[in-house]
Amino acid sequence: MRLAAALRQTRTVVNLTAVQGDITEQHVDAIVNAANRQMRGGGGVDGAIHRAGGPAILEDCIARFPDGLRTGDAGWTTAGALPATWVIHTVGPNHAAGERDRSLLVSCYRRSLAVADELGARSIAFPLISAGVYAWPLDDAIDAAVDTIAATPTQVEDVRLVSFTAETHRRVQAEVLRRFPPSTDPATV
Repeated sequence: MRLAAALRQTRTVVNLTAVQGDITEQHVDAIVNAANRQMRGGGGVDGAIHRAGGPAILEDCIARFPDGLRTGDAGWTTAGALPATWVIHTVGPNHAAGERDRSLLVSCYRRSLAVADELGARSIAFPLISAGVYAWPLDDAIDAAVDTIAATPTQVEDVRLVSFTAETHRRVQAEVLRRFPPSTDPATV
């Protein structure tokens, strides 16, 4: 089930949608990878993206990011065999390892949207960055994602928050609906 909420931005109108599914199957211009600092593939979302996209993603990561990326930063590669055009890799803070500066998590969303703008992407799919193996508390991860996407000026028109499990999707969907309820104006129906 999908829930859309129109968010007013400085430069464009963004459609924020909560989606339950596999991020590697999203037909968008760019998908966001919750990468590790080394940019060489890993587990969770990172491993799934590298497996589904094939070796071209890793080859591009090695060529573009020989020294990896800093926490909170983002950069792009080809999407290989994925249905997207690009993968935007971002390194979230590892809450489980003591990285608890929320501004780094917020930076992941802002930098990813900035990279999407540089690429000319109009649609993007995000996982909940750092909410998996990096153990960022789920409710705060959802708040950071929704707040930052809502507050960041961008040319991206379609933003999806993709959750693999039904329970996480339900929580993301509830937060999007709570903050951005659908219009009750009969003129918008």
